[in-house]
Amino acid sequence: MKITDFMLLLGGLGLFLYGMKMMSEGLETAAGNKLKGILEKLTSNRFLGVFVGMVITALIQSSSATTVMVVGFVNSGLMTLNQAVWVIMGANIGTTITGQLIALDIGALAPLIAFIGVMIILFFKSKRTRCIGEIIAGLGILFIGMDFMGNAMVPLRDSTFFIKMMTSFSNPLFGIAAGALFTALIQSSSASIGILQTLASSGLIGLNSSIYILFGQNIGTCITAIIASIGTNHNAKRTTIIHLLFNIIGTLLFVTIALTLPFTDWVAHFTPNSPAAQIANVHTLFNITTTLLLLPFGNLLAAIARKLLPGEDLSEPEMQLEFVKPYQIGSTAIALSQLCKEVHRMFKLATQNVTLAFNAVAKNSIDELNLVYKNEHYLDYLNMEIIRYISKISATDMPLADAKMLNALFKITGDIERIGDHALNIAQYEERIHNENLTLSEPTLKELQQMRLLILDTFHQIASNHPTHRVETLDYVLYSEETIDKMNQSFRQNQIERLHLSSCSPEACVLYSEMLIDIERISDHLLNIAQTCYQAELYLTDTL
Repeated sequence: MKITDFMLLLGGLGLFLYGMKMMSEGLETAAGNKLKGILEKLTSNRFLGVFVGMVITALIQSSSATTVMVVGFVNSGLMTLNQAVWVIMGANIGTTITGQLIALDIGALAPLIAFIGVMIILFFKSKRTRCIGEIIAGLGILFIGMDFMGNAMVPLRDSTFFIKMMTSFSNPLFGIAAGALFTALIQSSSASIGILQTLASSGLIGLNSSIYILFGQNIGTCITAIIASIGTNHNAKRTTIIHLLFNIIGTLLFVTIALTLPFTDWVAHFTPNSPAAQIANVHTLFNITTTLLLLPFGNLLAAIARKLLPGEDLSEPEMQLEFVKPYQIGSTAIALSQLCKEVHRMFKLATQNVTLAFNAVAKNSIDELNLVYKNEHYLDYLNMEIIRYISKISATDMPLADAKMLNALFKITGDIERIGDHALNIAQYEERIHNENLTLSEPTLKELQQMRLLILDTFHQIASNHPTHRVETLDYVLYSEETIDKMNQSFRQNQIERLHLSSCSPEACVLYSEMLIDIERISDHLLNIAQTCYQAELYLTDTL
């Protein structure tokens, strides 16, 4: 094999992997943000679970991504372990679509397909249309890469060493180990199967050897979910065990069939002139057959997973990220969806603290103060952990729209944390009033009530924002902020007059002035949040 052939092989591999990534990201961008919601609404019906898992995996071209989502849902309690079984089965079927696409003999049309996709990306402004262009271009680049790899590997047909190595994979143990290791390294069964199809199409490996590598690739793809389960609860870890059990059972079954029956002859008979199609068909047959056999025993798989990982979940730490975990990995769309959930949870906690602070002042009571301190501590924790997670995923390559949303979430998190600080300040002013036996006059309390109603209504408007009235929401928050500013000026003047009339103490007057500053700052941060949400088309609600 000449150096030029080796360079052609590396270039082809690069184009193949990039094309697959481009196609996957195009599909993900078009539908990824909606996929999580579909899975969250999943019922316990096993057939529906299999179907949803299959469709979603076919759309995003990654069973690993689907499984990672499922691990996250089980960890946060949004999905039961038994529900996860059906989705994982469906995901294994859905991932076979990639192999069938690669098996299509459209190598001659690949440059034209890539050209069409690039033209769509360059000359269309619609986000959805550009996503379609990315899918088409990625498919074309994928096939161009395969053609390059195929041409580069032609000289290997005469290599005694390479032929001997490929022949050794006819040993089931060697083949399974090689397939599992390679897939675990690149963390994509679709990509590793595509490379295997290229080897087969180039005549470098026969079906008798490639099927064992294929079985190992199904096992190797579990590594992504295993990594994602680090730091999660018992049930989330059991989900990865189920995924691994599915592929191990399927492998044992098909290895037995391949060793005892003329399995490869049967498969080859249907597409005798297309080694790539033969591998794709084995992959499809493997996953469909295993799913059909194990479908009645899904609950048993869950029970086995509980036996293999016994014990109940220890009590979770008081403070934790509910939807994302420190070691969780997956697609950008999934990560953003999970982050939105966490930021929404943080926003609700800040709303609660502002409400508690106002209530403490209105009641002249510090009963709620401990909860305010506890929530503020939690807000600081969430702020730090969310920023840490954002910094981790921001280092990955992502579409411009996703980067824009990530930046928006970063800004919003900072504003929410500052709102929590101002709520704590208000509560502490009330604590001083209570401890020093000070009182706020009746007019002062009425003024605070006016501001309280407006501030809390602004929180509600932001939390209930919807795409159909995003302009109205922003206008309302802007009106609220301007009204709070006017109230602040007016109420300060009122307080000066009350001080002159000796209807309030100087100490209470000072503390009230400090409260007005904090209320105004809360209003400013709410406006920042509303503007950022508007610009990024982001909604701090769990109803979308």
